[in-house]
Amino acid sequence: MKCDIKSQDLENELGLNFSDKELLKTAITHSSFANQKKKVEFNERLEFLGDSVLQLIISEYLYTNFTEKYEGYLTKIRSLIVCENSLCEIASGWKLGMYMNMSKGEEITGGRNRVSILADCVEAVIAAIYLDKGIEYSKSFILNNFKATIDKAISNEIVLDYKTKLQEILQQNGEVHICYELLKFEGPPHKRKFFVDVLINGTISGSGQGLSKKEAEQNAAKEVMIRQGDIHE
Repeated sequence: MKCDIKSQDLENELGLNFSDKELLKTAITHSSFANQKKKVEFNERLEFLGDSVLQLIISEYLYTNFTEKYEGYLTKIRSLIVCENSLCEIASGWKLGMYMNMSKGEEITGGRNRVSILADCVEAVIAAIYLDKGIEYSKSFILNNFKATIDKAISNEIVLDYKTKLQEILQQNGEVHICYELLKFEGPPHKRKFFVDVLINGTISGSGQGLSKKEAEQNAAKEVMIRQGDIHE
């Protein structure tokens, strides 16, 4: 029953009405949840299909709308649109984490906010829509929901590695010293949160937090780039 309520709420969130309700239930079910239940399907097979559906629709869109661009450019833009970070942003807009079915253990270790889990779930939901409603509906849904992401990719506002990009920007006019300083971490070992400052030539220029030191550093670099106007939220 709990699973039914979650999928119904997600239908309302997305403005959808599935003919086959089981498809969406499966799409939002993580393997950790299924491992604790008998005869419960999880979303990995749907994720596999959804990845292909998403790639096809984005590829067709770019091919059709950027006729003067060569393969290398189209491939680069597509990779930015369908990367984990972009899919995670889509998931956040859908509030997907709160609707997912996962084990308590996965949940307490940050599963509802984990980039890889959320990105995979977006692909699974796309597959469920495709199987339930067909390719034309899926195309309309994807292009509508991914419009902002597509625009950001074309404007070069999507960054996969904020630390590297920040270093490239700052060192365009000479050597700059960039240092990431771990301030503290909080929480038990299975649910630790890290807090980091980034110092540029000894001055604190940004801060970030995350479920790992690496994630916190990336978020700190991202904050500096937002402040500088290099990227936009």
